[in-house]
Amino acid sequence: MKIGKINKRIVAMGFMALLLAGQSCKDTLDEEIVSGIGNAYMDTPKGFEDAVKSAYSSLRFYYGTQQGLTMSEFGTDIYATGADGGYKGFHFYDGQLNPTVDYLATTWDELYKGINTANAVIERAPNVAGLADATKKLRIAEAKFVRAHLYYILHQQFGGVDLRLTETLIPTKETKRATDAEMYAAIIKDLDEAILDLEPIAQAADYGRATRPAAETLLAKVYLAKAYSPAKAADDFTKAAALCTNVTTLYGYKLLDDFASVFDENNQTNSEVVFAIQYTADPLTNGLGNSLHLYFGMQYDVQPGMKRDVFYGRPFKRLRPTEYLLNTIFKDRVNDSRYKKSFRDTWKSNNPGTYNAASFDDSKAKVTFAAGDTAIFIPGYEMTVAERAKKPYQVLVPSRYSEALFPTLQKFFDTKRPDLIYEAGSRDYFAFRLADVYLMLAEALVQTGKTADAATALNVVRFRAGWPGKKEAMLLPAASVTMETVIEERARELAGEQTRWLDLKRWGLLVERVKKYNPQAANIQEFHTLRPIPQTQIDRSAKTTDGKSVFPQNPGY
Repeated sequence: MKIGKINKRIVAMGFMALLLAGQSCKDTLDEEIVSGIGNAYMDTPKGFEDAVKSAYSSLRFYYGTQQGLTMSEFGTDIYATGADGGYKGFHFYDGQLNPTVDYLATTWDELYKGINTANAVIERAPNVAGLADATKKLRIAEAKFVRAHLYYILHQQFGGVDLRLTETLIPTKETKRATDAEMYAAIIKDLDEAILDLEPIAQAADYGRATRPAAETLLAKVYLAKAYSPAKAADDFTKAAALCTNVTTLYGYKLLDDFASVFDENNQTNSEVVFAIQYTADPLTNGLGNSLHLYFGMQYDVQPGMKRDVFYGRPFKRLRPTEYLLNTIFKDRVNDSRYKKSFRDTWKSNNPGTYNAASFDDSKAKVTFAAGDTAIFIPGYEMTVAERAKKPYQVLVPSRYSEALFPTLQKFFDTKRPDLIYEAGSRDYFAFRLADVYLMLAEALVQTGKTADAATALNVVRFRAGWPGKKEAMLLPAASVTMETVIEERARELAGEQTRWLDLKRWGLLVERVKKYNPQAANIQEFHTLRPIPQTQIDRSAKTTDGKSVFPQNPGY
């Protein structure tokens, strides 16, 4: 199926000269940069359409980027820090995580730019002449999806924020923190209305636009989060389950037969993608790009027989898997293919020659490689010295894992970058995919006591993950399905996919599981389930009579 992609335009207009940057285009629509225009441009049909496209762009600041990854995978039970990189306060939960950290301010500001663009689209639509009412209705629904999505991220990260549902035309210091109930009510209202008017199809003709199942998936995430919160209602889990059932049954989505093919960079518009954040190879329109290819790699490039190249990527060593992820979550490697297909275990020599043995494998004095020979192998178990000595390559065993050497998550590698130091990857980011929806369905069913139905949903995902001839062994009996089953299955299926911190927070298990499974991050306390409000937001808000900001900081910071 050939599908177009939404184009990116940069438009200077409106509040604080907002950068209205829409989705990228790979197959259809000409790219163009628009600047030096007045505010009235948005009231024209073309300007309105550009603004709708631009509303999506703030999602590209969170998904597929280092700042988004830092706020969604650092400091969890499944990922610890590697040797490189900054922003480690998000992992250590120490004084480095404070209101002045720039990632907090830039994420906050960028998401609010997207919200204000969506507000403008929704309010101005009736005044745009020359555009069909049906088109306006659809675009308003898209804007409500984007606004709800951005508020969902802000709320889960920061708690109640400034809930602005009308266009802000001039800077203001009048701010207010909404309650959890107010946040959930606004987000749910937007998504309920969007679902009614979005197209009830798996993918829009302009690939990357919101569709009804994308909005249903987001609303299911919202209801699941709400169900564990002080704002919970008795039917939250039931509503989440119904939405997930719609997505899994009504639109023709299908899990791919092979787990590895989901992340094949040549297979990005596949039947499992419910909503994708669009990127492009054009540096003029790609911004930061999808940079997740940078952060999961080990230090392969200084090892005998190896040098840095485009295929194996830049070894930035930001995140390394915890022992819990490797030894508990991925314990079953006989029946389950996901360890092998999630982690790279073999590096072929791209720098042939004879070398003295490296420090991590002392089983041989020298190694010699021709181009394409295996240079490094990670067996995933403690191979003996005698076994390793028989191999003509270096073997990295678990006892030699370190902050620089570890199994490398390979879901996001991007071999289409123009050179080996290029950071802005062009791969799309799958914000919502079908396996996630099945696992959310299983969670909602477990929480409503329907364990047999929950097992059915889990087993769809597990069956796909089984090795040929082992798929039946992957199926779980209903009696064995508990919430812990769901917790582990989400780690196994979605490792590295910007879900884990939000999952643990939703379940109220962030502090408990980080302390138990991630000793590096044992400093975590209950207040860390919210991020600090950026100091810039507090400073630019109005002051009370005693000189305090009307926008209070989260407790503990």
